[in-house]
Amino acid sequence: MAKGVVRLSDVIVPEIFNPYVQLQTTELSTLIQAGVIALDARLNSNLAGEGLTFNVPFFKDLDQDEENISNDDPAVKSTPNKIGTGQEVQIRLSRNNSWSSMDLTADLLAHDPMTNIGNRLATYWSLRLQRAFLSVAQGVFAHSETTPAGGSTHTAKDLTHDIKGTTFVEGTTTFGGKAFIDTLLTMGDHMGDLSIICVHSLVYGQMRKNNMIDFIPVSINGAAQSVPTFQGLQVVINDNIPVKSDGTVESWLFARGAFALGTGSAKTPTETWRDPAAGNGSGQEVLFNRVEWALHPVGYAYIGTAAAGGPNNATLAAAASWKRVFPERKMIKMARLITREFK
Repeated sequence: MAKGVVRLSDVIVPEIFNPYVQLQTTELSTLIQAGVIALDARLNSNLAGEGLTFNVPFFKDLDQDEENISNDDPAVKSTPNKIGTGQEVQIRLSRNNSWSSMDLTADLLAHDPMTNIGNRLATYWSLRLQRAFLSVAQGVFAHSETTPAGGSTHTAKDLTHDIKGTTFVEGTTTFGGKAFIDTLLTMGDHMGDLSIICVHSLVYGQMRKNNMIDFIPVSINGAAQSVPTFQGLQVVINDNIPVKSDGTVESWLFARGAFALGTGSAKTPTETWRDPAAGNGSGQEVLFNRVEWALHPVGYAYIGTAAAGGPNNATLAAAASWKRVFPERKMIKMARLITREFK
């Protein structure tokens, strides 16, 4: 029988551990499961190559010019129209963290310590991916408030329906069916594309009190669950959605695939390190884990600044980091409702 102390390096097999953590991270994401964030093979491929940003060209829709009226005069020639092009710009997010084995002591006693540690890391990264998403969404909505400049195709405030008013008025500034429909209408005749609404628990509580929620039984990852819905849209609850001290609350509506996600692999995704001098010579082990993401709002170009590992969440949340490149508002598959829920 082998003797000695079991160490992180003994129980973590990178070839098994790394793909497991990555898979579990995406499976644990409510936003991915709801469909707001769609996994994108092209972004995966981009992350496997070089570069901090990735330029992705696209064809614009054909202009709605009047068609020609046919005739039998050979001297009358038609003039072909052009098809326009644009370019999305996506940004690499290189993130990492490390943990001392003292935090993982209980896991090392588990029946399968590698899986147990992997579960902890997957939960951690799933929540961090959610934070990155919230920052990007805030940046996009903040950009939509600005006066168009620098070739952006947006119209100021065209993603938002705002009923917050100047003071709290029950039934007037609060979330309700009319305000919700008016928010859908910012999408025009594409309002039916929106299928998910993300709300703060404060708003969700009001929705429950007003009997606005229907529960639909579904199976998620093999487990039976009841999914809350409102007027046909799946409800996702998240307390990191902006709430201000004056009672102003945001609710976000999305179509499936409004955001694209690529996942890549760092040069060394996982490694362990031992410091024998730590703890006054008792020793310490550290687990390092690294991820590569590209989280992109469809229809936009990233124009912000970034260090070599990509922007932090504060930069992602800045209006100046984004420019809309899709030519029509209804091509941007999201909308925002701003209400005032308390005094």
